[in-house]
Amino acid sequence: MFPIVADWVSGTQASMLVAVLVLATLGTATLFLTGLVGYRRRRTRVYLLVTIALGVLVCRSLVGFGTLLGFVPMPVHHLVEHGSDFTVATLVLYALYRSGPPSRPG
Repeated sequence: MFPIVADWVSGTQASMLVAVLVLATLGTATLFLTGLVGYRRRRTRVYLLVTIALGVLVCRSLVGFGTLLGFVPMPVHHLVEHGSDFTVATLVLYALYRSGPPSRPG
């Protein structure tokens, strides 16, 4: 199926990996588009930060496909994936910080 990954996964594992990558890519792309719509409606920095974080997740999935197809070497894959994890966590935490304290009911 994917001769490039034949060294490190079997045929069944490769099929499962492709299925997971397809679902992850579709899911993150859907979330990214939803975030983009939310940002266009609200136009706040918090929505922008969350939308960027979701975009990073889409890129992360694409790097997974690139690795599966042999375009992205495994060391680069790991650097990008773990760098993406850090970037997403940082963006989400900063978005929470930027949102400020909760408003008190009055």
